Formats: sequence, structure tokens, C-alpha cells
Amino acid sequence: MLFSQILGLTHIKNHLTTSVDRGRIPHAQLFVGSNGSGTLPMAIAYAQYILCQNTDGENTGGATSCNIKFDHLAHPDLHFAYPVATNDKVKKHPTANQFAEEWRTFIKENPYGNIFDWHVLLGIEKKQGQIGVDEALEVVKKLSLKSYEGGYKVMLIWMADKMNIAASNKLLKLIEEPPEKTVFILITEDEEQLIQTIRSRCQVLHFPALGEQVIKNAILNISEVTESEALKIAHRANGDYSKALHILHHDGGEDQFEDWFIQWVRTAFRAKGNKSAVNDLITWSESIAGSGRETQKKFLGYCLDFFRQAMLMNYGAKELVFLEPKTNGFKLENFAPFIHSANIMDISNELQDAMYHIERNGNAKIILTDLSIKLTRLLHKKNPPISN
Repeated sequence: MLFSQILGLTHIKNHLTTSVDRGRIPHAQLFVGSNGSGTLPMAIAYAQYILCQNTDGENTGGATSCNIKFDHLAHPDLHFAYPVATNDKVKKHPTANQFAEEWRTFIKENPYGNIFDWHVLLGIEKKQGQIGVDEALEVVKKLSLKSYEGGYKVMLIWMADKMNIAASNKLLKLIEEPPEKTVFILITEDEEQLIQTIRSRCQVLHFPALGEQVIKNAILNISEVTESEALKIAHRANGDYSKALHILHHDGGEDQFEDWFIQWVRTAFRAKGNKSAVNDLITWSESIAGSGRETQKKFLGYCLDFFRQAMLMNYGAKELVFLEPKTNGFKLENFAPFIHSANIMDISNELQDAMYHIERNGNAKIILTDLSIKLTRLLHKKNPPISN
């Protein structure tokens, strides 16, 4: 993968290639960045720069055969670990090796893809993939062997925050003292979810969200949308190129999320003192609970964005409002006055708490029902008058 194919992040590219050129390669690095910021393609390009002995800040000029192997993600000294779960193909003890073909497809089709995209590809969107102790044993086994081509070995662990405690403890000593010429690259969206002992042994590199102009230009390069439409997509993407692609191709599930959201808030409005509406909220919660945890988390993130857009509309920041609900009879400008300074923080906190508990395998029916009852109260909270 060429560094020139990676969007933006020029300062990070320069930092990584310079460290290799000067022979100062840390043995364990942690790439931290939000969805769609480019951590995975950057890690692959960096590994290629190391293993193929490329020069001049680009993945050219080194060993030609090595670069060809990277084009097919088939270099014998590049190893991957990533979250997996059982599916129709693998019934027990899933490891990354068993999904190597799917992984290559995932990277070639969308290297900026997120964990939900990966789960959908594997057919496990109703499960939560993890990096377990079986994977940790495979990592130890791979790195105990000598380098195939006599140089470095690179172990790239994508979504390292999905390592369970057993796997983390199994890899801790290896990350601290790896074999000679072995490089660990851990990638995470939330470094706080990694155990402290692993984080403390890694050199941390933070990736900023991509700029609107960077995403806009990328959209214009791959599609025939107008410049204004591309800018609108980039604004909605909020620094996430993967989200921008989903918006462009209308395949991110937002139409379904909008239906769920509008049904939810309408029912919540009616539920105050209305027993039948409360029962409808419970039915709604049970329906969403059957969609799978990753879908639930993604939906709650969508709700956060929707409420924020309503607040911006309410306070007159229309130039920052990009949401355009398609549901007949629902207008954002009519909903916006109900989202204000007296309830927006409480709504945001309740949504984030629900995401936290769902992430930790809480009972989704109970979590979503509790959230729905609280929303009923918060939506009817009055906006205090502005004092002179």
C-alpha cells in the first residue's frame, strides 16, 4: 500500500518513514484513532516500508518482489490479529488464520472500514468479535519462528481493545520483550479499553480525524457528485472516511436508523401519563434489542448526532445543520425546540451510558427500556427562560 493512497496525515507519514530511515523503529507502537481516520492503512503501509526496505518516504524503490507480496497482503513476515467470532464457517475456537481470505477482501474493498463492516462481512453482526486466548497462542507461535526473509517480522493487531483479559495477559510479556527484529503495531479506537500494562509498553501515536477538505476531495475523486454535495457528505462524515463512503453509497443503515429514531421520539412524547404509549416504548425496545449489539451501538451513536443537530437548529446555527430527515410529516425545525440547554447533556449522558452497558453485554431490552422511559421525562423538560 502506497503512502500516497492514504488520505491526509502527512505529518504522521513523515514521522513513521523518518523513524525507519534513521533505524529508530520502536518495538511496540499503539496507533490510536477514531473510525475512518486511516489507522489501518497507515499501519499496513508502515509495515511495508519496514519489511521491503523502501526509501524516500514511499513504498517504492525497495525489494520489488516484497512490494508485490504486500499488494496481495501475502508477505510471510507480516502477521495479523483481529476480532473474530464463530459463524457458519467456523464453529469453535475462531482465530484470525481461519478468516484470512475475508480479511484480504475487507482491506482491498475498504481499508477504512470499521468493526461493524468487518462483522457484517463475516456474518456475525449480531455478535461481538473478540481477540481471545486462542488468538494469543497463535501470535506467540508465529513470532517464535524466524523471519522468513531474514529481516523484520511485523505483528499488526487491529482493534486491540477487543483483546480479552486472558489474551492481554498472554501477550504482555511478548510485547514487553519481543524477539529480535519483531515489531508490534496495535490499533485501537479507544486506548482506555486496553489494559494499562500493555499501553505503558507501547509508543503511542494519535491520529486526528480527517479534515472536511480531505474527505471532500477524496469523494470527488471516486464519484461524479457535485462539489457542494461532496462537501455536504464530508461535513456529515465528521472526519470518518468510512462513514462518508456509506453516505455516498446509501448503505450505512441511516434510513433504517431514521425510522427507528422518529418512531422512538414520537412514542416518547406520547408516553407521559399514557400507559399504552409506555407499552409501545417497551415493544420498541424489544424490537431494537433483537438487532445485534453492534447495530444497537451504531444506532445510539446516530441518535447522539440527531439530537446534536436538533440543538444546533434550535440555537440558530443552521450553517452547521446537515441532517435532512426523509420521513413524511417529520420536520427537524419542529422537533428542534424540544432539545435545549436544560436537557441536551442529560440526553447525551443517558445515550452514552446505554452504549457503555451494551458494549459490556448488558441486557439490551432492559437498557433500552430504561433509556426510553428516561427520554420521556427529558423531552418534556422545559427550557428555562434566558435572564437579562
